Amino acid sequence: MSPLAEAARARLPVLRAAHPGQFRVLTVARLGMALALAAMAALFAFGVWRLDIQWARIWPGLGQVGGFLLEMLPPAEARGASLPGVLRALAETLAIAFLGTLGAALLALPLGFLAARNTTLSQVLRFLCRRGLDGLRGVDALIWALIWVSVVGLGPFAGLLAIMVNDTGTFGKLFSEAIEGADRRPQEGVVAAGGNGLHRVRFGVLPQVLPVMAGQVLYMFESNVRSSTIIGIVGAGGIGLVLAEMIRTLEWQAVSLIVLLILLMVAAIDAISARLRRRMIGATPGA
Repeated sequence: MSPLAEAARARLPVLRAAHPGQFRVLTVARLGMALALAAMAALFAFGVWRLDIQWARIWPGLGQVGGFLLEMLPPAEARGASLPGVLRALAETLAIAFLGTLGAALLALPLGFLAARNTTLSQVLRFLCRRGLDGLRGVDALIWALIWVSVVGLGPFAGLLAIMVNDTGTFGKLFSEAIEGADRRPQEGVVAAGGNGLHRVRFGVLPQVLPVMAGQVLYMFESNVRSSTIIGIVGAGGIGLVLAEMIRTLEWQAVSLIVLLILLMVAAIDAISARLRRRMIGATPGA
């Protein structure tokens, strides 16, 4: 045994005497954690039993998955899914995600200030605003797409509205939490210099939270590119409509071409967005 290990072993009785609670085998915290883990395991087992989940049913279907993958190779165009048409649909998907995200961010910015505890006009207004934001984001974008398709008809406008409404609720919550977490010292400095409440928000809060908000908007834009692909399947425009049609007609090579282009687009957006977020975090005051 090394001298360092021997010295640590020699100090062990002293540490036990000074901190007996840390060396106790069973504590209230450890017992609570064990009970929580046991409850989670029991809940999982009950869910598997109640939903009649049979893992053995997966194996027969794996052969079909392999057959689909073989039919997808090599990626190729098809009637109704030529490369120029697919690229136009991808551009439409990108436009839906961009405009929906930007519109939601603009709508959520004032709502975030009204929903934040330190910038709201009244607690009643804050409560109503937060509950309204909960309602907007509590309904999935796919459900909003179905609603808007029935309101404005098929096409990208329905997809744009679906993303905008859903993300307004999400951005409102994220923005309000960022505003509530802003450092109070710059705000107190603005007030001490003679500024009013509006000056406190403009010069004490906004410079701190804008980079955080911009990073959140970029992240949601990435997510909405994928979401706009899904909502297109229900008729809300974009590449999803073309993808659903190719799956329906069993044009698996065209499906693989569309999926490959979607993956390339998402990867490119993710790389650009991550780089922009790193730059903004580096430009954050005090970072």
